[in-house]
Amino acid sequence: MNAPPPSGRGPRRFGWPQRVFSQVLLMQLAVVTGVTVLVTGLFLAPLGDRLDEEAMLRALAIARSTAAQPGIAEDLRTTEPSAPGPVQSAAERVRRATGAEYVVVMDRRGVRWSHPEADRIGDVVSTDPGDVLRGEDVMEIDSGTLGRSARGKAPLRDASGEVVGAVSVGIAYDSVRARLLGAIPGLLAYAGGALAVGALAAYLISRRLQRQTHDLAFSDISALLTEREAMLHSIREGVVALDGTGRIRLLNDEAQRLLGLGPEAAGRPLEAVLDGGRTADVLAGRVVGEDLLAVQGGRVLLANRMETDDGGAVVTLRDRTELEHLGRELDSTTGLIDALRAQDHEHANRLHTLLGLLELGMHEEATEFVTEVVGVHRATAEQVTEKVRDPLLAALLVGKATVAAERGVALRLAPGTLLPDRVVDPRGLVTVVGNLVDNATDAAAGSADARIEVGLRAEGRTVVLRVRDSGPGVAPERYASIFTEGWSTKGLPAHGKRGLGLPLVRRLAERQGGGVTVAGADGGGAVFTVVLPEALAAPEPVPDPEPVSHPEPVSDTATTIATVTTGESR
Repeated sequence: MNAPPPSGRGPRRFGWPQRVFSQVLLMQLAVVTGVTVLVTGLFLAPLGDRLDEEAMLRALAIARSTAAQPGIAEDLRTTEPSAPGPVQSAAERVRRATGAEYVVVMDRRGVRWSHPEADRIGDVVSTDPGDVLRGEDVMEIDSGTLGRSARGKAPLRDASGEVVGAVSVGIAYDSVRARLLGAIPGLLAYAGGALAVGALAAYLISRRLQRQTHDLAFSDISALLTEREAMLHSIREGVVALDGTGRIRLLNDEAQRLLGLGPEAAGRPLEAVLDGGRTADVLAGRVVGEDLLAVQGGRVLLANRMETDDGGAVVTLRDRTELEHLGRELDSTTGLIDALRAQDHEHANRLHTLLGLLELGMHEEATEFVTEVVGVHRATAEQVTEKVRDPLLAALLVGKATVAAERGVALRLAPGTLLPDRVVDPRGLVTVVGNLVDNATDAAAGSADARIEVGLRAEGRTVVLRVRDSGPGVAPERYASIFTEGWSTKGLPAHGKRGLGLPLVRRLAERQGGGVTVAGADGGGAVFTVVLPEALAAPEPVPDPEPVSHPEPVSDTATTIATVTTGESR
């Protein structure tokens, strides 16, 4: 699969950029700029209102303090409005002290008794004084003879509390506007600083995103995701992706099949979906190496694990079940060829003996010799089929006995062996017995009085299998490790892998709710015991026998099986 261009670059075009880094940076800068402008506007809008209110409150406070001065109300009653009058003098003194634009004292008729412009004294004020003359405080922004100003008006009362006039104070509106304009540069400086910090943060975030996305365009990322999904679900290898905490991030279709999991396993911890064992250890990285073997649900898997930069890992799984079966068949075929080669020599010796007896005219001795040779094989087959009623298992034991005999190992059934023909999973039981007998043959070959004893008995619906050999045995400290995938004391076979037979036996036994154990045998060797609950079907009720007038002779089934098996082993 060809990778997309590393940065999504092509012919230079104007317009919206294609790379993730550039798009995210522009979007973040736009967001930061918009937020900064919005916050600045939201701050400036109420700032003007607050400054206006502060100016009006200041004007009202000056008006109240002026109206509270003793003597102004009395002077208003006893004097005439004039420039040198006491009311004008007091009002100007207050104006100069407070910095107000004007301080105007009026009587109830609205006639001015004071004004910054002396020639306006004695005139009626330009705005309606009705509210303040009714005893109410007034704050407003209005225009008068001196221009626009922030005003505060307070009633003027005499000693008895009667309203005799009013005091109007104005703060020049230009000074309020000047304060607002004076605050804008500082506010813009803060906004510019915030914008610069936001732009720097946006750039740093975008740079990190650029590194993490390898400077790809959004279209490239979408194409890679689509191609990845198609590839993962089409390949015939299982792929399991884990995050840094051991949770399953991805599980393709083949991995679900090999591990016996469903799509709901994605997002769950590995230990929650796999009940321990070597497979979970391999996937979790607790067992390291290349081409690690694991057995899961009767399947032989080959696993390889690779760490990722974020602390997770990707594990690939290959199904080697069929290959292992072929490898074991190759081993069996090789052993059978060796056995056939040995039997060929033995058969040639027997033919030479038979030919010699015939040439010497010893016909009776020749007949006895042939009967004896055939009888040995037939007796062996009949003994097995009489005690082991399942045809597949009986044929297996007869064939294994022949192969073991060619290697100098005697295979016999243990006393009390009896297995009815009600096996639920004959192939699974054949796999268990075959693996144990093969291992026992390898262990017993070459030992003194080499022998294998196989015991099969039924306890209700439970099958108990015991395989005993006369080999060197197993050290107690290795009782647990021999059931681990990859553990073996033998050299590599033709297919290059060992250490799968006993783990497969354990897995098959556990799948049926049973187990397998190993112990030392009396007199040396090892004893493997397998317990398989529910391995036998419930017995069918036996109907009452009906009388038969002419019973047919029963065919010798055991003889047939033995004959076929003996022919195959030759």
